[in-house]
Amino acid sequence: VTLQHMDVVKDSDAALAQSFQNADAVVIAVGFIPGNPLKWNQGAHDVDNVGTCRLVDAARAAGVRKIVLVSSILTNGRNWGQEKAPGFVITNAFGGVLDEKIIAEKYLRASGMDYTIVRAGGLKSNPPTGPVIISGEDTLNSGEVSRDLVADVSIASIFDPKASNKVLEIIEDDGKPPQAFNGLVM
Repeated sequence: VTLQHMDVVKDSDAALAQSFQNADAVVIAVGFIPGNPLKWNQGAHDVDNVGTCRLVDAARAAGVRKIVLVSSILTNGRNWGQEKAPGFVITNAFGGVLDEKIIAEKYLRASGMDYTIVRAGGLKSNPPTGPVIISGEDTLNSGEVSRDLVADVSIASIFDPKASNKVLEIIEDDGKPPQAFNGLVM
């Protein structure tokens, strides 16, 4: 595992591709940081849309085999009648970030690369408080998940052929005790 510092807005296409040289798989887990509310739309567009698409192109140029894209539940909310769901309204209020993410998701799907899109519920910085629930595309409209479990599912998605060219939506089941992550159960 190699961690790379990259700036998806400022780095050149060549520099991004160079960062992926000799990589077999890439996990893309980017998101703009809300600062000045007058710049949220531009930030979401630059990072969650254009920046993510640039990373897909860089990975393809470098010969990467697999991309795992960490996204958000409700990213495709408009297509399954969830645009008025509280989670969609609140999350998308930050620069239309869900609308920007869906463009990048579609770009990845059309890239011809092997991919898994991991749509996480609301991110928690604390350790897991319950087991992970893995659901299919456009099925979860609420819930939270530990960043630890997002990382576990992302890494497992690289190696599990069942996750190839799939969208996985994940949250935690806070009603049950935490369990050791034991692979993708879909």
